[in-house]
Amino acid sequence: MCGIVGYVGPERAEPILVEGLSRLEYRGYDSAGIATLDGTKSYVRRAAGKLAQLRARLQAEPCPGSVGIGHTRWATHGRPSEGNAHPHTSNGVTVVHNGIIENHRELRDELRRDGRLFTSETDTEIFAHLIAVARAQGADLLQAIRAATSCVRGAYALAVIDEATPGAIGFAKLASPLVVGLGEGESFLASDVPAVLSHTRRFIFLEDGDVGVVRAEGAQLFDGKTGRSVERAHRTITWSAVMAEKGGHKHFMHKEIHEQPRAITDTLRGRILLDDGKVALDGIDEAQLKGVERVLITACGTSWHAALVGKYLVEKLAHVSCDVELASELRYREPVVTAGTLVVAISQSGETADTLAALKECRRLGACVLCICNVVDAAIPRACEGSVGTLYTRAGPEIGVASTKAFTTQLVALHLLAIGLGQARGALTTTTARSEMEALARLPLEMERCLAHEADTVKLAQQHMGARDMLYLGRGHTFPIALEGALKLKEISYIHAEGYAAGEMKHGPIALIDEHMPVIVLALRGPGYEKVLSNLEEVRARGGRVIAVGTEDDAELSQHAEAVLRIPAAHPHTTPALAVIPLQLFAYHVADLRGTDVDQPRNLAKSVTVE
Repeated sequence: MCGIVGYVGPERAEPILVEGLSRLEYRGYDSAGIATLDGTKSYVRRAAGKLAQLRARLQAEPCPGSVGIGHTRWATHGRPSEGNAHPHTSNGVTVVHNGIIENHRELRDELRRDGRLFTSETDTEIFAHLIAVARAQGADLLQAIRAATSCVRGAYALAVIDEATPGAIGFAKLASPLVVGLGEGESFLASDVPAVLSHTRRFIFLEDGDVGVVRAEGAQLFDGKTGRSVERAHRTITWSAVMAEKGGHKHFMHKEIHEQPRAITDTLRGRILLDDGKVALDGIDEAQLKGVERVLITACGTSWHAALVGKYLVEKLAHVSCDVELASELRYREPVVTAGTLVVAISQSGETADTLAALKECRRLGACVLCICNVVDAAIPRACEGSVGTLYTRAGPEIGVASTKAFTTQLVALHLLAIGLGQARGALTTTTARSEMEALARLPLEMERCLAHEADTVKLAQQHMGARDMLYLGRGHTFPIALEGALKLKEISYIHAEGYAAGEMKHGPIALIDEHMPVIVLALRGPGYEKVLSNLEEVRARGGRVIAVGTEDDAELSQHAEAVLRIPAAHPHTTPALAVIPLQLFAYHVADLRGTDVDQPRNLAKSVTVE
């Protein structure tokens, strides 16, 4: 959600900034802009819409200079427009900002009373005025940034250029991601590593409260409150920028669906010790799992659906009570947690604002905390340092906004955690643990078999691409997969879709069913299978068009459905990761046929770093 890029060095800044912004398009945005410094003169170019509009503007009006900042905006305060696009300027100070200023109204009123004129509806412009005021009172750039941030309540990743401070970019970070990239004779700022990974692999991951200045020769970091110099470790990124390319697929989402067997293999590598009958949860203090009396999983969106599957796994394998809470609700309640409560936060990006806030609150209340995350050293993993730790999913960069491989690797990570928790608490025998791990080891090949049935989903997509509404039904641990399948369809095709527990169909959703309503039913053999078939027949009796997801060995299912999407007959605890694949492919092909922007669906962002 929103993207920041900064550059200072010997090269012309404009093309580096635009390239960096293009690598952050996956975060979602509705306008873009850059600002550069050429000596002591600044240049600002902005445009509503996609980067193509900004490029056209720059072609007509280039930005000279070798220092600059760029931004892609996802509207929070003020409609999407050129006037509300970043950067924002006041008296030679130019800023870009991710996050939300919670006290923006009172600050705006105060600044207006002092004679400051605003040209946008955004909260970000307040930063430009606050810094300009401090500069006019004699503060240097760093002091002015500290003065501005001391007035602000909320979240921010801030980058600043100043006509009176050539050759430098100021920055500040609180509860919104920002990294410094260190090159040879040049330096970078970015809200996410992929923006500048083609230029450097050395990064500093900033901490909350950090302020500083980057120049071509490096970065200076300070504590925002005390002004004292601070040191942060330099980290080297090992994954390649090529991993963020489409690799011959039409869309990143399609590529990432097909990357799931590899992503699962990477997530499992070194963690299932079949000979010993144990899991090795690297990054986790397994000793702390022994005293767990209750598990609370918190997440948002797709990660919340993974958490719902995790509840089944934790209660089945670890025999411990497990609750699942939406982080956006949990953070505003008074959760009852104790030292015996293990709070598990799940986030693909590791920067999800609601999840981070919920995690911090639970830790403050005395819970031990653990996170499942795909991005190394992101804010949520850092918030778990000194507690139980982080279980990384190893999915690799996920560019498509609609999550696919991040979701299935989260399912696998939760499965590993449930096994480890069961073993630590003495609730799981070695024989059962080995059986679970063997099922996980088979999962990548079983996923390949699911992907081999893609042509079936294309045919169904062609038949149902014109639907206005769809219903998804599941039972037990496939109910969350029904929720996820419906979410994928609505996210990228803009077809209204809802997921329901199959047993709840007669409590309301059955009223919607007619001959125009396609219904996808997850009908997998196991507990509740006969009841799901009854639900399926109830849909047919009301003229609903039934699409079933079933196993390859289930010949009976074809008699009950208009079409069947097949998955391998697998261990019950790994079937959720298999059953979601045909739903991902179906949603993808429906959206592609409808001509929507699959990788960047409207109004959505990859990383939700504000409320």
